[in-house]
Amino acid sequence: MKIELVYARAARELEQASVVLPEGMTAKEALRAAGWVSRFPEIEAGELSLSVWGRRVSGHTALRDGDRLELCRPLRVDPKVARRERFVAQGARGSGLFASRRPGSKAGY
Repeated sequence: MKIELVYARAARELEQASVVLPEGMTAKEALRAAGWVSRFPEIEAGELSLSVWGRRVSGHTALRDGDRLELCRPLRVDPKVARRERFVAQGARGSGLFASRRPGSKAGY
């Protein structure tokens, strides 16, 4: 079976490889067979999570032909918190759908 391995070590830094593996291999076994465990020590440290086509999986998940196994770094900031902080920094009148209103009009129109 053919598997695509993808890992973004940092922003704009992508490692990608296509490997041919025997049927029934798990995600962890595929990483070992491809040599990525020795190449990227953070895999064994447990800092990364695994996903197949964007859906989180465990290391014991059996892979199928054509799967794209992704190594995901942890988020540095919660997306909801980051959005809230951006909104506060921009100000309520400086962003959003109703940022520019006609003089004398009601809010939201």
